[in-house]
Amino acid sequence: MRPMLKTVLLVDDDEATNFIHNMVIKQMNCTENIVIKENGIEALEYLTTSLEGKFPQPDLIFLDINMPAMDGWEFLEEYKKLDKNQLAQTVIVMLTTSLNPDDKDKAGQVNGISGFMSKPLTSELVEKVLVQHFAEQNRLKSI
Repeated sequence: MRPMLKTVLLVDDDEATNFIHNMVIKQMNCTENIVIKENGIEALEYLTTSLEGKFPQPDLIFLDINMPAMDGWEFLEEYKKLDKNQLAQTVIVMLTTSLNPDDKDKAGQVNGISGFMSKPLTSELVEKVLVQHFAEQNRLKSI
């Protein structure tokens, strides 16, 4: 079966977490491409670099909150400043190990965040995101 999403972008500084999340998403067979960036700066560089005249425009971004160089909150501030042709219709889901309820409250107030989940990603969490954000848009044929 052909994958349904073009690209999923993982933005997290933890190598082990990226390995697990990559493995879970691959097993879900829901995307053609998984791109991993270790902080917000790398993610912004990826999003603003055109290839053959087109910007990457991932369908889904799983974004860690706490990262060196540029954390998830700082990334979101810069992401909002990108040109429209660099933004696409990306669904952004914040991922965290934080137990701070302020993070969840803040995520609920920031425009552009589609979800807030605790790490690690599981197939159930990925499926929930796919059903909630892509199935109703007919972007997925099945889960």
